[in-house]
Amino acid sequence: MLFIKRADKDGDPWSGHMAFPGGHKDPVDTSLEDAARRETSEEIDLNLSHSQYLGALDHQHAQPRGRRLDMLIAPHVFVIDGDPTFHPNHEVAEVVWTAVGPMARNEIHDTETKPMAGTPTIFNGYRLEKGHFVWGLTYRILKTFFTTLDPDWVAPREL
Repeated sequence: MLFIKRADKDGDPWSGHMAFPGGHKDPVDTSLEDAARRETSEEIDLNLSHSQYLGALDHQHAQPRGRRLDMLIAPHVFVIDGDPTFHPNHEVAEVVWTAVGPMARNEIHDTETKPMAGTPTIFNGYRLEKGHFVWGLTYRILKTFFTTLDPDWVAPREL
């Protein structure tokens, strides 16, 4: 599975977080799927035009730092072949590949304490190689993905 580490940017509530490539739908996009393809190309220079499109997942509400925004996230899933080379733009600090199996089996489920409104708060997520921690919105998207793949999938025991 492909993740990005977002570049650090003042004022961005997801600055430095692990995420999936993505962004806003532009007037040039004919669909949310097209927006996902365009944003992935812009952010990491990955052309999805010849990839297999599996479909959309349930929308997720954006809730940075615990406050709900009037923003829906519409995840789309693609399968790519080969081992592409990435050229991240200024929005992306790093591209990270990880195996799906250990996440789906909850083998790499972990917690991390982060400040929330000045209070240390424990968050659930997945610990990737090099210490990357997938939590929050991206973690919720992953749980939706695993449930879509297998309706009997058992979510990790969360703290």
